[in-house]
Amino acid sequence: MLHFFRSFLKSKVGAIIGLLVLGVIALAFASGDIAGFNTSSGLGADASVAKVGDEDVTAEALEQGTKRALERVQQQNPNLTMKVLLEQGAVEQVLGDLIDRAALFAFGKSNGIEASDRLVDSELAQIPAFQGVDGKFDQNVFRQALAQQRISEQALRGDIRESLVARQLMAPAQVGSAISQYAATRYAALLDESRSGTVIALPSLLFTPEKQPGDAELAAFYKANSNQFIRPERRTIRYATVGEDAIKAPAAPTEAEIAARYQANKAAYGAADNRKITQLIVPTEAAAKAVVAEVQGGKSLEVAAREKGLTAAPLEFFGREQLSTQFSPAVAQAVFAAPIGKLAAPQKSVLGWHVIRVDQEQKTPARTLAEVRGELSEQIALEKRRSAFTDAFSRIEQQFADGANLNEVAKSVGAQVQTLPPVTADGNIYLQPGKTVPDQLRPVLETAFKMDQEQPQVAEVERGKTFAIFDITDIAPSAPAPLAQIKDDVKLAWAIDAGSKAAKAAAIRMQAEIRKGRTVEQVIAASGKKLPAPQQVSMSRATLAAAINARREVPPPVSLLFHMSKGTVKVQSAAGERGWFLVLLKDIVPGKVESSDLVKNTRNELGDQVGQAYADAFGKAVRKDVGVKRNAAAIKAVRDQLAGSAAAN
Repeated sequence: MLHFFRSFLKSKVGAIIGLLVLGVIALAFASGDIAGFNTSSGLGADASVAKVGDEDVTAEALEQGTKRALERVQQQNPNLTMKVLLEQGAVEQVLGDLIDRAALFAFGKSNGIEASDRLVDSELAQIPAFQGVDGKFDQNVFRQALAQQRISEQALRGDIRESLVARQLMAPAQVGSAISQYAATRYAALLDESRSGTVIALPSLLFTPEKQPGDAELAAFYKANSNQFIRPERRTIRYATVGEDAIKAPAAPTEAEIAARYQANKAAYGAADNRKITQLIVPTEAAAKAVVAEVQGGKSLEVAAREKGLTAAPLEFFGREQLSTQFSPAVAQAVFAAPIGKLAAPQKSVLGWHVIRVDQEQKTPARTLAEVRGELSEQIALEKRRSAFTDAFSRIEQQFADGANLNEVAKSVGAQVQTLPPVTADGNIYLQPGKTVPDQLRPVLETAFKMDQEQPQVAEVERGKTFAIFDITDIAPSAPAPLAQIKDDVKLAWAIDAGSKAAKAAAIRMQAEIRKGRTVEQVIAASGKKLPAPQQVSMSRATLAAAINARREVPPPVSLLFHMSKGTVKVQSAAGERGWFLVLLKDIVPGKVESSDLVKNTRNELGDQVGQAYADAFGKAVRKDVGVKRNAAAIKAVRDQLAGSAAAN
C-alpha cells in the first residue's frame, strides 16, 4: 500500500526547503548591525523597515537576517538560491521574527521589565562559541567570533538583552498550562484509534490535453513558471595536484644528524624500569593498615575498597622518578621494593595514605646509537619530507601572491593542469548524472564556489602529502534555462499543469457525485478515464505517529484520513502537480484507554501545546498594544536588493 503511494507521489522537481526558524542566539548573529556599515540595498544602516512602538527594525537587520537564513538552508541544499527563498516568503518570515522580538522588548521596557548588564554577561559566558579550551568564557575567542560573524559587541548584547526580556514575558504565559482530566482522557483515546477508508488516484498525465501547445502558449507558460526550470550555479574548475613525488626529495639524513638526534633524546633510549599499579588512597594510617589486613585475609583490593564506598584506581606504568615526583619518594621506594602481584607497604603523601598493589613490571635495557639508527633515520627523513612539502606550499602561495597564473605555477612544479566540466556546489558534474568531482577536490569545493575568477589558490587536500592548485575559469550563475534548450521539459511541465487542472476538476465532480450517494465504482466508470484501482487503506494513529517520529514517508492521503469526519469525502492534491486524490473515510474505531499514565502524559503534552497557544495569543496582544507600522517601500527595497534587482547606486 505504501509503495503504491510512494511511486505515485514521486515528483520530477524536488520540494523546496522551507525557512528555518531563527533561534535566539542565531538571530542575534543574523541581525546584528555593525557600526558604520551601510546596507547594500542603498538604504542607510539605520533606515527603518518597521516601527515597533519606539523601536526601529532596521533595513540592515532585515537584509542580514535573510542572508543568514539562506546560508543555513544552503547547508542542506547548496543549490538553493536567494530568488527561490524570497519567493517562499523569506523576507516576511525574518521581518516577522524581528518585529515579534522588538515588540516584546518595547512592551517590557514600558512595563519596567529589563535585563541588566550582569545578566547579559551571564548569558554570554554560557555560549559555547565564546568559551576557551577550559570551558570558560575567553575574551579573545569572543572577539574572534564577533569578527568572523561581522558583529559588533554592542549589537550582540542588544540582541541578547531583547531575548532575555522576551523570555521573562513569555515564560509566565506558557508555564503551568493544563487541560481537564476529561479532555485528556478523550484525547488519549484518539492516540490509539484506527481509521480506514478508500483512496482514488487521478494522475495528471491521464488528463493531459490531446492537442499540443503552440509556441506562443508554451512561451507564456515558460515565462509564468520559469522558477521550475532554474539551473544551479555552475563553475568550471581547473586544477592540478602536487604530491610528495613532485617535490624535490630532501637529502638523506647524515650520520651527524642521527647522532645529534640521539644525544638530544638520550634519556628516551636509556634503560627503563617501570611498574603498573592499582592504588587506593585513604585518610589515615590505621585505615590503610586495615585494608592491607583485609587483602591479606583473602579479599581483593577492589572489593575491600568498594565495601568502604571507595574505588581502587588502576594506573598506567610509572618509573621510580615519576612516582617520586607525583606522590612522594617514600611511595616510590615502597612500590619498587614490593613483589609483583603484592601490596607495597602503605606510605604517606600529601594526598593521604597509599595502599598500592604492584600489577606488572616493565624493564627495558638501554639502546645504543647503532640499535636505534634506523629508527632515527626514518624519523628525520619524514621530518625533512614534511618540511620540503611545507616549503613548496609556501613558495606556491608566494608565486600566486606575486601574480603568477595557474599554468605558470603548475609548470614550475611539473604538475599537469586538468579542467573539469561545469560542476555544481554539491560536487556533481552538471548534466552528467552519476558523475562527481574527484575525491581529492572535495576539500576545496566550498572555496571554489566562493572565490573569484582567475584568482588561483592552493590548498592542502591530504595532510602533509598532497595539495591542489586551482582556479575558476567560468561562472554560470543560477538562472532559468533558455526555453530553446529545454523545450521538451517545458512541454512536459505544461502537460502536467494542464492535466492537473483537469484532474482537479474531475476529482471535484466525483466528490459531488459521491456526496449524492453514488458508489466509488460508479464515479470511476463515469470519469471516462482508466484510473488506477481504488486503494483500501487502514492505519492506527499510533502507527502514524511512529512513522512520523521515525521520519518515514507517510502518504498524504493516509495522513488526511486522520483529519476527516466519518463518512466524508475530500479532495487532495499530490506533490508537484502529479495528480489528485479522492479520499473517503469509512470507519473510525476508537482506542481504549487502559493506562492512567497515558492520560497523565497526554495532559502534560497538551498542557505544553495550550501554553504555546497562550504565548502566541500574548504575542499578538503585545504587537497590538505597542503598535507596529511597516515601511512597505523600505521592505521592497531590501527585497529587490536581495533579488538582485535594486537600481545601481
